[in-house]
Amino acid sequence: AADRTLAAVGTAAAALSLLGSAFIVLCYFFFRELRKFSFKLVFLLALSDMFCSFFSIVGDPSNGFFCYAEDYSAHFFCVASFLWTTTIAFTLHRTVVKHKTDVEDFGSIFHLYVWGTSLAVTVIHSIGSNYGRGSWCWIDSTSTGKVAHFVTFYAPLWGAILYNGFTYFQVIRMLNNATRMAVGMSDRAYQFDTRADMKAFNRWGYYPLILIGSWVFGTINRIYDFVNPGHKIFWLSIADVGFAGLMGLFNSIAYGLNSSVRRAIAERIDIWPERFRWFPGLKSRGQQESELVSL
Repeated sequence: AADRTLAAVGTAAAALSLLGSAFIVLCYFFFRELRKFSFKLVFLLALSDMFCSFFSIVGDPSNGFFCYAEDYSAHFFCVASFLWTTTIAFTLHRTVVKHKTDVEDFGSIFHLYVWGTSLAVTVIHSIGSNYGRGSWCWIDSTSTGKVAHFVTFYAPLWGAILYNGFTYFQVIRMLNNATRMAVGMSDRAYQFDTRADMKAFNRWGYYPLILIGSWVFGTINRIYDFVNPGHKIFWLSIADVGFAGLMGLFNSIAYGLNSSVRRAIAERIDIWPERFRWFPGLKSRGQQESELVSL
């Protein structure tokens, strides 16, 4: 019963993430004006989240081949997901803090970094793993398997969290300094521009918390399972599979539903009949807030 409950929670959370990520992917394909470099990174993040969620849902422990395929595919795309968040943080830092305009030149490097690293850790993860003997394909009760999973998933995950946190801290600190400087100079126009930037970046400063919120329970659960093998804490396992499964949904809301996407949707809604125009949180073109919409 406990296993079925955990499986149901994990599947429901992953299904919500799949829907949210698929929505961002569809927006990228249907709204031509969104196809800029900054949103392309968001699209690649959503694509990784979508496949991560999909392969987290499928999988049959009774079939060895599909079990391995499901586990390694989910591992690959989930790692790719949080690595894409580091490319967004890097792009933001290079554009705002270093005032560089060459971020598009890093496109191929980003692909090599994300897909190459994801493949490397997945291959390392597969060495010595022994899946398919539990209720889920990702279960490996051996000490070697637990260490491999922690090293190839949770180590790069928390590396990404630390990098993102440090990067966003630098961006927000710089903008705060710029705001204080504008106040000191009594430059109202500059103060207005900086406040608009701060409004956007203060929201982005919470983005590292998405990864922390999604995986902190999973990290604690892995450590507890390693220290006390065979002794599960049910509520911790529920929080583990639930919040980890919702990562794609959190990313799609935070990264994907920015003002550019809302504007693109609102412009389409403007051509609908009057009775269908109301939509929560959307504003028409003339009502858009002043907000930094690109990286």
